[in-house]
Amino acid sequence: MLLGDDAAGGPAHDVALGPLLLRQGLGEARDILRIYSPEPTAAFSRRDTLRPGHERAAAAVRRFGFVPVVRPQGGSLAAYHRGSVVVDHVHRAEQRSPDPVERFQRFAALHAELLSRLGADARIGPVPGEYCPGEYSINAGGMKIVGSAQRVTRDGWLFSTVIQVTGAARLREALTAAYRELGYDFESATVGALEDVVPGVTVSAVTAAVRAAYGLSGPAVSLPAALRATIG
Repeated sequence: MLLGDDAAGGPAHDVALGPLLLRQGLGEARDILRIYSPEPTAAFSRRDTLRPGHERAAAAVRRFGFVPVVRPQGGSLAAYHRGSVVVDHVHRAEQRSPDPVERFQRFAALHAELLSRLGADARIGPVPGEYCPGEYSINAGGMKIVGSAQRVTRDGWLFSTVIQVTGAARLREALTAAYRELGYDFESATVGALEDVVPGVTVSAVTAAVRAAYGLSGPAVSLPAALRATIG
């Protein structure tokens, strides 16, 4: 099931919706996907909030126009905006033997392949000094282009992926200021966007490529008003 654009509701709504869908579901759907380009968001992890510099980091991203939120997934601070494509994939099923590494591997391969089809020399693996470092980040041209994080519960899993398409400079300045306050090792030159290696690529083209990679051909569905009201 693919959620339509009317599911949008701002950064706080965005980070709350995935866990809510994981917990409550949507009809009989086993898999629920939301593909969207959000308002400027600085998504801190719960680990970040324990750092002495968290409040200063939150203030720093606000100065650059990003709304700070706390996401349920792991990792560390990631930023995204209208030039990003976010894929939230909720799978509802009892987890008898959860294998989070397998999901990272599978989705990294899927996303690297779709970026390659768009013309990028996409490679799986971190670049030294990247933000929210992860073994299954996707890089191109020495820059991080895609990052993923997941949450696993008794209801299933939520796998979130951010593809940076355009606007790396704006992401870079906000992340540089915030990571300095958080005290993490970080190299600002590793922040990249797909347009840096595939000139002229657009958010709409990447969104279409994501839909094709997931085999989505049918219409999107609206988020029920009752579920929206639950988030507030």
